[in-house]
Amino acid sequence: MSKRRVVITGIGAITPVGHNVSQTWQSLINGVSGVAQITHFDTSNLPTRIAAEVKNYNPEEHFDHKEVKKLDTYTQFAMIAAREAVADAGLVAGSFDPDRTGVITGSGIGGILTFEEETIKSYTRGPSRISPFFIPKMIGNIAAAHISIEHNFKGVNFNVMSACASANHALGTAMRTIQYGDADIMISGGAEAGVTPLAVGGFSAMRALSTRNDEPEKASRPFDVGRDGFVMSEGAAILVLEELEHALARGAKIYAELAGYGATGDAYHITAPTEDGEGSTRAINMALKDAGMIPTDIQYINAHGTSTPLNDKGETMSIKTAFGDYAYKVRVNSTKSMVGHMLGAAAGMEAIVCVKTIESGIIHPTINLTNPDPNCDLDYTPHTAVKQVVNAAISNSLGFGGHNSAIIIKRYL
Repeated sequence: MSKRRVVITGIGAITPVGHNVSQTWQSLINGVSGVAQITHFDTSNLPTRIAAEVKNYNPEEHFDHKEVKKLDTYTQFAMIAAREAVADAGLVAGSFDPDRTGVITGSGIGGILTFEEETIKSYTRGPSRISPFFIPKMIGNIAAAHISIEHNFKGVNFNVMSACASANHALGTAMRTIQYGDADIMISGGAEAGVTPLAVGGFSAMRALSTRNDEPEKASRPFDVGRDGFVMSEGAAILVLEELEHALARGAKIYAELAGYGATGDAYHITAPTEDGEGSTRAINMALKDAGMIPTDIQYINAHGTSTPLNDKGETMSIKTAFGDYAYKVRVNSTKSMVGHMLGAAAGMEAIVCVKTIESGIIHPTINLTNPDPNCDLDYTPHTAVKQVVNAAISNSLGFGGHNSAIIIKRYL
């Protein structure tokens, strides 16, 4: 029995380099960094004082004042991105069956700011002063719930939490939900608002973050010999996935096809990837098999590319193992070089980048790659964007705990 085909009919985002997809894409192809000094809180006692924050964000431009009090920032970001994606897809009442339209989001740490604020309140003022909104603001699934409630999507609804692979796992699971016939439309992607004292402090304690505080825009430098850690980021990226015949029947614009998905586990270490990236290699191979494709069908790879010493070397090895000599003929880049690491939202943003790359024929640059690591010897599209026809792309995302994922997005034909 042939699988139902799944296409992408809507995209939405809010990121450190733009409040929507158009702004974000223009920033990316122009090599604009969203990394700067942290403004959300005092960082004077931390080794890392930089992050990629969403700039000039005012929640009351998007939500009623009373509603803002009930929504953690990560949920706000998710809802804003979903609104753009749903509008882009033309999903208005009467154009879809609510019972067959669902939501699967991804988030690595959910409402961590709410968790911090209410924990402080509990210890300083007593547990009786905890907000009644604490739990429904903080829990990781609540963004999916709010998207569902706002748009009357009554189908499959939940959240995936697998660290920095969350949004890829969400997209892959949403794709299969449609393929299995359990839904016709799925809203999927990721959201995160992790630039908080506890999260930045925690990653700093692990020595996972860049400390290039004096040159924040140069701090995220994937595949460069001078990389010293990733840069925390925030935002959301949401895609509308739709069964092909359903999309055609309602005259939807089709951006691309979501054709393959692979997911594996390293069974190795709680934070470090394997040195040869073999788990990521298996995820890539699974995605290729799922899509019925071979390595030479791929022209572009959006790398996980975190700017950490271990990831970039291991991911390069995994690509070379999966693609063989052809790895040197594939364009690779890292969106994180500009937007930082959006954690559970990262793969959603990178999926949208794959869509825009296929649509525009432009591969955005990997910035700050001034002194390539000899162990990282692929074509990472350094410094400036290039024009190239891309018919199929792979997006890799890996998470703490050894979670590996890969999705394939290809031109709709």
